Amino acid sequence: MTEIPAPPWGPTRKRAPRRVLSQDGIIAAALRIVDTEGIDAMSMRRVAQELGTGAASLYAHVAGRDELIALVLDRVRAEIHCPVPDPERWQEQVKDVMRQARAALAAHGDLARLSIETGVPTGENAMRTAEGVLAILAAGRLPVQVCAYGVDALALYVTAAAAEEAALAFRTGVTTAGKDDFLAQVRDYYKSLPSGQFPVITGMVDELMRDVGDERFEFGLDLLVSGLARHAAPAAGE
Repeated sequence: MTEIPAPPWGPTRKRAPRRVLSQDGIIAAALRIVDTEGIDAMSMRRVAQELGTGAASLYAHVAGRDELIALVLDRVRAEIHCPVPDPERWQEQVKDVMRQARAALAAHGDLARLSIETGVPTGENAMRTAEGVLAILAAGRLPVQVCAYGVDALALYVTAAAAEEAALAFRTGVTTAGKDDFLAQVRDYYKSLPSGQFPVITGMVDELMRDVGDERFEFGLDLLVSGLARHAAPAAGE
């Protein structure tokens, strides 16, 4: 049946606005899904549903899920800010940037566990952060190769710490009570081990299971930074 035109005196209907897609909008939608549903839920189809369009329309802006993950990670890295290098405070500056990086990843659920899988980060924000950290390390009079190894080791540590936090949150239902119950189970298991076979573990269960604020993360961060500091060249006049 042929559709007849509406009479000119009838009510005027507004034409539904056409949704204009952009890479920024796609990244924002993907990040919303990661935050609310987890990284495994973030598929091209799911992102398209979030945007009210078809999955095929996303490929004009993003090559696929792998690229989208890399773009989402780089968007999160925009939350990291590097200071102007201060040779007198370079160690604390590096630690502060690493704290920012951990917080940025931890704020977005289990996104951190895919950071290593994306390979060498090449996004604009990743490059900006790497440049900033390398500049801080160089200001601390570290040899070039030490700077190169250092920025890599620091990134791996922060990513692993954030991924572990996300895995624990997933396992325990992201509640303090759930986390406490799980850690209590681990503690009881360690204590149940035969002390004759595992004397060291059973002798320091409380220390192994200590979980006080950021104490554990800060300990590891201090180990890395103080280790890097051992390679610093003497200052002029020393």
